[in-house]
Amino acid sequence: MTNQDLNIAWHYHNGTKHSYWSVRRNAHYLDWPNRPFPFKVYPDLDPIPLPQNLPESVLPALKAISATADATGENIPDLTRLAAVLFYSAGVTKKKSYPGGEVYFRAAACAGALYPIETYIVCGDLNGLDAGVYHFNPGDFALRRLRAGDFRGALVQAAGNEPSIAAAPAVLVYTGIVWRSSWKYQARSYRYLYWDNGMVLANALAAAAANRLPAKLVMGFVDSDVNDLVGVDGEREMSLSLLSLGRTSAATPGPPADVPQLNLETIPLSSSQVEYPVISEMHAASSLRTQEEVLAWRGEPPRKDLPEPQGRLFPLEPLGEDALPGESLESVILRRASTRQFAHKPISYAQLSTILDRAARGFPADFLESTGAEINDLYINLHAVDGAPSGAYYYCRPHRALELLREGDFRNESAYLCLEQDLGGDSSATVFYLADLNRVFERFGNRGYRAAQIEAAIIGGRVYLASYSLGRGATGLTFYDDETTEFFSPHAAGKSVIFVTALGVPGKRPLY
Repeated sequence: MTNQDLNIAWHYHNGTKHSYWSVRRNAHYLDWPNRPFPFKVYPDLDPIPLPQNLPESVLPALKAISATADATGENIPDLTRLAAVLFYSAGVTKKKSYPGGEVYFRAAACAGALYPIETYIVCGDLNGLDAGVYHFNPGDFALRRLRAGDFRGALVQAAGNEPSIAAAPAVLVYTGIVWRSSWKYQARSYRYLYWDNGMVLANALAAAAANRLPAKLVMGFVDSDVNDLVGVDGEREMSLSLLSLGRTSAATPGPPADVPQLNLETIPLSSSQVEYPVISEMHAASSLRTQEEVLAWRGEPPRKDLPEPQGRLFPLEPLGEDALPGESLESVILRRASTRQFAHKPISYAQLSTILDRAARGFPADFLESTGAEINDLYINLHAVDGAPSGAYYYCRPHRALELLREGDFRNESAYLCLEQDLGGDSSATVFYLADLNRVFERFGNRGYRAAQIEAAIIGGRVYLASYSLGRGATGLTFYDDETTEFFSPHAAGKSVIFVTALGVPGKRPLY
């Protein structure tokens, strides 16, 4: 089983598609008493409290979303800036009580509020924190030290000497706990792990920019080495991505001669778990095992043959820098919540343009070496946008314009495509992210599936933040796979839908 055995990726992708009949034939129900606990707890490790009084940055949210800090010169985070990135990407921002119990909502959106993403920190000596490997617990906003000492060299080796990792004073390691998501979403939850990780990363990248820390997403690494370093098994909990933070000119220590196995007790998630072997198979088949595979992974995404636009073009008209709202990133994150109802009211074309412009500018990643390179294409159904006719559109990046594919009122179609959820049609606009997986797999192997999912979710997370920055709302949605491709064809023929985001004017929130 190797990264190039593409039959496995296609088997997983096709086998987890939603259709009208697959949803209706599924007898799965939610076993509420067995719902997984949302926090990973090490009962024998003492907490290291993180600073509570986090300074608010001066960078407006809409600028932080698309900004990147200068990656040259010395830039070492102290404990407070590290805590800010952790809190505004994965921290608990509000708590609500429901008949079934309490839900601790976090800074980034998450499907079903199940929070399968865990965050670990691998760092050298920082101001306020000794070198070590740590686990971040959002529940008490504290770290637990898993290893003492500087283990960054192990990550540098695992990532094939990736420059941003080699120069980083701290690296965040994101993992996914499968059962937290599969409890509800079953085998399809492998997609959700990367969607949820992407949402966290959208916030983390913005928070890093707001705190003037260079950051880069790295998805090319030897999986088993990273799993061993943070003490996860690679099946029930698996490493998903790395995020370098800061920059130092000091040489990173070489890889340690030995990385002892961690045998740390954690509190069980629930009384029992259901295994989905297809998830383990897909993850193993998209894992990298050697330095050579890691080096082959890095670089440009597959080239796209972009046809000349055939439909009417509507150039983006984003708000100018002086007209952008000045609300800080931190303030926007604290009041963000997934919209549960839209008001059927229009937004302006300038607002839609601003959201798309800020969300789709690209971000630093080892599989997107050129600024502006991308895997996913954006298809958008406009339902109520002043300044553009309702219809189906394609975001033509080279022209920075929306190409009208088909004019008409497609609210009902959008709702149906979004698994018959009203939110998909009640929105002012619904964004569908589609990728040509044939080309992605040809370039990246099975691991390209991870990249396609996480890139779409990062853009979607930025759509969230940009929408709320403008006083609007947003929510992520799932979808009928083949029906969505068919709806946007012939333009989208051969592509696979990866993710969906609906945005617009929030309506009155339901009481339940």
